[in-house]
Amino acid sequence: MKLAYREFGQGQPLIILHGLFGQSDNWNTLAKGFSEKGFHVFTLDQRNHGLSPHSDVWDYNAMADDLKEFIDDHQLKDPILLGHSMGGKTVMFFEMKYTAIASKIIIADISPRAYVPHHSDVVEALNAVDFTAIKTRKEAEAILNNYLSDFGTKQFLLKNIYWRDAENNVMDWRFNLKVITKNSENICVGVPTGTSEVEALVIKGEKSNYIAESDLNHFKDHFPTYKLDTILDSGHWMHAEKPKEFFESVMNFIQ
Repeated sequence: MKLAYREFGQGQPLIILHGLFGQSDNWNTLAKGFSEKGFHVFTLDQRNHGLSPHSDVWDYNAMADDLKEFIDDHQLKDPILLGHSMGGKTVMFFEMKYTAIASKIIIADISPRAYVPHHSDVVEALNAVDFTAIKTRKEAEAILNNYLSDFGTKQFLLKNIYWRDAENNVMDWRFNLKVITKNSENICVGVPTGTSEVEALVIKGEKSNYIAESDLNHFKDHFPTYKLDTILDSGHWMHAEKPKEFFESVMNFIQ
């Protein structure tokens, strides 16, 4: 699948993968920062997200294959891969399937283990927004307010609204909500068994519960030489909450 992407700078390739319901432009500021340090940065829209094609097939194997196709199409040599949450899982699946392509990997706040499905409240909220009945972002926000309390989460989701048919005032979600709703358990699965000697950095948000103490053994099983860095006073969205600290953590590892 040909993924939509944004491109910044020149130098060693650095590919960034967003998380669930995210899109490439969530990473614009950090991508520009990395490019100014001499990296050729690509921020991708994963399938069923952003401007990338929609597909009924949506799982990590398919997303790992999309990433491989992107690297091949752009003839990228020794790319560094950075993925947040779902994007981090994609990177781990890719590394198990296509070892020795990436020069380094960075996994932001996600463990290789399987997770109990935990996005049902968000999926329910998104499905409650009826774009045949509403015409403004404000109305969409009012509906989300009935289901979700976290302001940041709501603003993040609302960024995905676009004019599907501007002439007739019809809005929609950029992501493929139908397929994500049907297959949401696919993104909670664990990474297949396997070991890679790739240099790996795991970045954890101090206040996030996505990586537990017991997960460190899972990382060791897959990436025996991995390093762990914790972003203090930050939750799951550390690249948005603590962009300076996140940027420095990545730069210390890749320079």
